[in-house]
Amino acid sequence: MSSQTAARRFFRAPDSMRVADHLRGAGANMRQLLAGFRDARRRSPAPRPPVGDGELRLASWNLHKCVGTDGRFDPHRSVSVIAELGADIIALQEADRRFGRRVGLLDMRLLEKQAGLVPLPVSDVANGHGWHGNAILVRPGTRARLTRLALPGAEPRGAVLAELDLPQGPLRLVAAHFGLLPRCRRRQSIAILDHLAEAPAMPTVLCGDLNEWKPGEGSSLAALAPLFGPVLAGPPSFPTRMPFLPLDRILAWPQPLVSEVEVHDSPLARIASDHLPLTARLHLAEVAETLAEARAAA
Repeated sequence: MSSQTAARRFFRAPDSMRVADHLRGAGANMRQLLAGFRDARRRSPAPRPPVGDGELRLASWNLHKCVGTDGRFDPHRSVSVIAELGADIIALQEADRRFGRRVGLLDMRLLEKQAGLVPLPVSDVANGHGWHGNAILVRPGTRARLTRLALPGAEPRGAVLAELDLPQGPLRLVAAHFGLLPRCRRRQSIAILDHLAEAPAMPTVLCGDLNEWKPGEGSSLAALAPLFGPVLAGPPSFPTRMPFLPLDRILAWPQPLVSEVEVHDSPLARIASDHLPLTARLHLAEVAETLAEARAAA
């Protein structure tokens, strides 16, 4: 080895060590930064203010067939998250087994005891909760007219339309779980709009796991804009460990029907599914009265 080569290695080694130390320090700082960011946004949600007269709380949740991010199948944990939401109406996705007999996965007696909710008779299978996994939970005694809608696409998908008679006024809820392919989501959006175009006008909410994160005209949900307004970026609900994709949506007609759309980010919700639930406030009595006055004046 020449003296020049030895000298280069001699002077290079400390530099390399300093660079390596710097990178290790930067990596540690980045991990601390990410941990701080995660802890800051992961504090348990503050208690929500109670809904006012004429209002309701609505929620939507893909409960991932009661399998959490820890790999455990735990329906009781799913019921506990549902009870946390404090909602009057909930649209659930993946509430049934996907293969074989599509029986429901939740303990309905426990659900009524803890959350005060019961499922609408949506399923065409004994002991099933939903239609293509879509279930709707309401307060006991709620009257509803139900329609099961098969959605087009490369995989079996469906939506449930429930026209609810509520003390605050009539409400149509469309609970859906859209497909994984953009072209399928476009067709499914159009199919729902076509069905609603033939239905009587009433306050309407479309909610569920719509599997789309893009806002604006490039979104596969853009076909919904004529009724539900522009497709905006919603609160990120997926994946629960670090949510950054707004796959779940709560949309409304008229748009003032819904406010305060937000994720329910509790410690239990973070491990109970790969999706966080969405909640919203429904100003049903006010909107129903406005629509009734408009019809009377027409």
